[in-house]
Amino acid sequence: MLLIGVLMVLSAMSLLLIRAVKGPTLPDRILAVNAFGTKTVALVALISLIFKDTMLVDIALVYAIINFITTIALLKYFERGSFKD
Repeated sequence: MLLIGVLMVLSAMSLLLIRAVKGPTLPDRILAVNAFGTKTVALVALISLIFKDTMLVDIALVYAIINFITTIALLKYFERGSFKD
């Protein structure tokens, strides 16, 4: 059952990768990369369940935080043209 979830997440990630490459606008590409990162967190969590390794959950949480901060920084940069307030 978990393998079906992994396959579904991988298929969603492949579609998001296409959107990130061919996105019509830059914000669409940034949001696709953000969603790809979120799916990566879900994939690592599913792999953690399959292998019963709790350390992978910690890795997924750190990756989620980095993904969130990166997305906010990119959107702020493209909105204002710099990282300054």
